Amino acid sequence: MKKIIRIFVFTTILSSVVGCSDFFETDSTHVIFAEDEHLHNANDTIYSLIGILNKLQAIGDRTVLFGEAMGDLVDVTNATSADLRDIAMFNVNDSNAYNTPRDYYAVINNCNYYIAHADTALKNNRNEYIFKGEYAVVKGIRAWTYLQLAMVYGNVPFVTTPILTKEDAERDYPRKDIQGVCEYFLDEDSLQYLADIEFPSLGDIKGVPSRLFYIPINIILGDLNLWAGRYMTAARCYYDYITKRNGTNSTYSTGVNSIEWKSSNWSTTVSSLQSSLSDEANAAQSEIISLIPGDSIPSEGYYSQLRNIYNTSADNDYKCSLTPSKGMIDLSAKQVYCHYENKQFVYPPRTLSNNKSGDLRLSAFWSTSENAVNANGDKYTSQNILKFITRNIHIYRRQLIYLRLAEAFNRAGYPRFAYQILASGINDRIINDSIIPHYTKDSLKLAQFSFPNTRYGVYDPRDEFATNSNTMGIHSRGSGFSPANIYYQMPYDSTITDSIALIQWQIDMVEDMIVDEEALEFAFEGYRFYDLMRVALRRNQPSYLADRIYSRRGNGKRDEMKSLIQKDLTNPSNWYLGWKNQIGAKK
Repeated sequence: MKKIIRIFVFTTILSSVVGCSDFFETDSTHVIFAEDEHLHNANDTIYSLIGILNKLQAIGDRTVLFGEAMGDLVDVTNATSADLRDIAMFNVNDSNAYNTPRDYYAVINNCNYYIAHADTALKNNRNEYIFKGEYAVVKGIRAWTYLQLAMVYGNVPFVTTPILTKEDAERDYPRKDIQGVCEYFLDEDSLQYLADIEFPSLGDIKGVPSRLFYIPINIILGDLNLWAGRYMTAARCYYDYITKRNGTNSTYSTGVNSIEWKSSNWSTTVSSLQSSLSDEANAAQSEIISLIPGDSIPSEGYYSQLRNIYNTSADNDYKCSLTPSKGMIDLSAKQVYCHYENKQFVYPPRTLSNNKSGDLRLSAFWSTSENAVNANGDKYTSQNILKFITRNIHIYRRQLIYLRLAEAFNRAGYPRFAYQILASGINDRIINDSIIPHYTKDSLKLAQFSFPNTRYGVYDPRDEFATNSNTMGIHSRGSGFSPANIYYQMPYDSTITDSIALIQWQIDMVEDMIVDEEALEFAFEGYRFYDLMRVALRRNQPSYLADRIYSRRGNGKRDEMKSLIQKDLTNPSNWYLGWKNQIGAKK
């Protein structure tokens, strides 16, 4: 076995006002070098790939926390650390423990080194490329990490060559904002040519299939196009992932997992949601697509604190740090559940307790008890958020891809396509009967997005003989049968007589529905702030983000939130972190 024997060691470089050396560190814990500066041996490439995955662990928690604590769906508690509280209040300084851009650049620099030195032309005796799979993984990780970095800091030094020397680290690199990052990876990088490359399998690592450690290229391309405003291309990328994930003539449907009322006496709910979000297998219909693995012991490596931040336990002295906000609770309660029973649709009363008025997903994943008893016999208020019960950090799952597909279709000019993803789910029958007739000039374009009826069976509780249902509108996962819900209809305004103006109005209305659905489905998971940011930027309407965050504690406490945040969130420059005037917002 070939050993990696030559390691370049540099001391940590001190701060430079002009350059970027503080986060372009070149010590041996950041970049590992093979003995001849080329990676053309399987052990070299696997060792380096695992090293990159290890570096991802350092940014795992903040990937969730930046996206959630800065949003409107969670609030701080009396036990929240000062650093996390400052994130929630947009008051992050250079010494904040979460504000360490060097961790992102550690991932990027290792990716840059790998990309520069991996021998992708090497073939085996069957004339097959040996390292293309690993190469595709690393290219995807680099693009994803840069996008995360740009979403957090807004404007970032951008470098695609490895930083190996003190001189390299001290250079003044060009900067790119979110748009610039997306344009580079879409137009100048070779990422799109790697979308169909098969990823390598390293087997199971600590009980988790290694394929879950990778980020599918089509998903990254979809996200980059979505942020760049290339909506039809984004839709195609998400569609390609869905239809190619499990090979040709296969299925990757939304599934029919949901939480629902058992009967109209409104006393009992049944749920199949929780297990799908904690199942970290690599089955064909797995909910979890990609994750960042966490260590199992706090004293070893990178241990995710998300369980201790969201849940009460002995490890955090039975005190959680983030809890659902009043804004989240109100949004959930505002939904209207549609229940089918005795061949009719009925709606529950609006006064049910335990967060069961409205959408049921919040009650499925969040529970509290004011009279819990700890190991010492003391009473405390417990909190359990069942999205955080494993040591790993989930970054992509199936419903997210469908919702982003809906977002892309909507902004591409097809709000009815997006609405059907929310309400009924889609197959070719839905597309041909309920979507294409409204966009007849684009019928051929829309027909390219095929979800065969034989493989995508849309759920309908009225069909008692249906046996192949595997597709459901995402809103139906928590709000009953949405296609029949009189309170959840495709937006329409009969006073708008111009068809183009009507579609544009519908795009905004359906986009609001998508934003609400993203909150209902993905609360606490780390997407919220960036979802609001993306919509506010495309509408050129900063108040779209600001109004929701100021309403974190309910509409009646907007002034309270404004006084606590002390930042004008209608100014987009205040959305981003900065660090020592070297990255992001100026301090």
